[in-house]
Amino acid sequence: MDSKKYDLIIRTDKAYLSSATNPKDITVRSCDIGIKSGKIVEIKDQLDPATADKFYDATGKQVLPGLIDSQVHFRDPGSPQKEDFGSGSKGAILGGVTAVFDMPNTKPNTSTVERFNEKRETVAKKTFCDFALFAGATNDNSKELPEIENLPGCCGIKIFMGSSTGDLLVSEDQYLANVLRAGKKMISVHCEDEATLEARKSIAIEKANPIAHPEWRNEESALKATQRIVSLAREAGRRIHTLHITTKQEMEFLKDCKDIATVEILPQHLYFHAPDCYEQLGSLAQMNPPIRGIEHQEALKQALIDGIVDVVASDHAPHTLEEKSRTYPECPSGLVGVQTIVPLMLNFVNQGLLNLEKLCLLMSVNPAQIFKAKGKGGIFIGQDADFTIVDINKKQTVSNKDIASRAGWSPYDGHEFTGWPVATIIRGVFAMENGQALVEPGFGQPLQF
Repeated sequence: MDSKKYDLIIRTDKAYLSSATNPKDITVRSCDIGIKSGKIVEIKDQLDPATADKFYDATGKQVLPGLIDSQVHFRDPGSPQKEDFGSGSKGAILGGVTAVFDMPNTKPNTSTVERFNEKRETVAKKTFCDFALFAGATNDNSKELPEIENLPGCCGIKIFMGSSTGDLLVSEDQYLANVLRAGKKMISVHCEDEATLEARKSIAIEKANPIAHPEWRNEESALKATQRIVSLAREAGRRIHTLHITTKQEMEFLKDCKDIATVEILPQHLYFHAPDCYEQLGSLAQMNPPIRGIEHQEALKQALIDGIVDVVASDHAPHTLEEKSRTYPECPSGLVGVQTIVPLMLNFVNQGLLNLEKLCLLMSVNPAQIFKAKGKGGIFIGQDADFTIVDINKKQTVSNKDIASRAGWSPYDGHEFTGWPVATIIRGVFAMENGQALVEPGFGQPLQF
């Protein structure tokens, strides 16, 4: 029997298409999208449904390029009680995310060629979505980093300037400079100044309450680290990606650093603010760097509007409720978020903070371009057939019982969002439809760069 011309045709009255020559140039149009062998091969006003093995009518829905969560911690290997790549990536596809970039602060961390290769081979057997892995920088592995960053599936290097979960810490200028001079791929940086954190930790110990978290890990600790790494990056001539920026002062500084630094923010810093979040959620709102006061929240929103922000990611960093119930500051920092980032951002679209075109940039086109991911980021002929199909008007309440993460909770439990993903398509295959996972563990593949 003759095979059909297309494996899948998607019909839509609102596809968010990119120009092949400039993926940031997004237009919205009614069209049919033809898919064959995992790639977009045709975009026309109308295609004959009879020429495809499967026809999907997305009329009334919005067809976005596959959304990427470029900062997750799936805790694999080493902490299966919190998460592994199976549970984490299942949450991703249920939440409309087609690809994730996983952080290196696992047990053991991914700071050597051997560990990186072992992690990639292990997690590939479990993953529901496409994925990439960061290599972890240490004080003594800069000579090995050029080799690690060129391994299959490596999106770049991660530096922790301030101590967080795990044992990766590079806090002194001489070691930071060594890392910046090693290799060529993008370096992503957690910007908190370790000396400032150490000097102020007594505040956390004395208050013994998560409400002190933004006072301990204060604005100065963030700004100082951000200014230091930008200065060192300029000296080395190495572009950097500054992760989870939280302060008004950093945004004021970074707006003039676009030549060397791209900027990520997290939706939880746009949604919650101190002290309210700590009064309501306690340590479930505790993360590094912290959720801060409303003046910083407003500054992040303005930076998003002004175009200073390049990427939105979840920083999904699960811990069990038992671990979170420890006395502060012994309780670990981190929120569950990969499954809810898309609904939360769609809720912000409905509130008027951004439009869907900008969401496509922040979570698809820009992360793909910043990290130079092949075939990802934007809907145009020749790209991987990755789509996040959403219903911008659908209302649904987040519930802990629906969270795929092994941690089993969400800081948004009981919150209603307007705008939800209804299908996740990865390389032409429906990974999720109407809240149901449709692929098996091991379906996901490492990204190419």
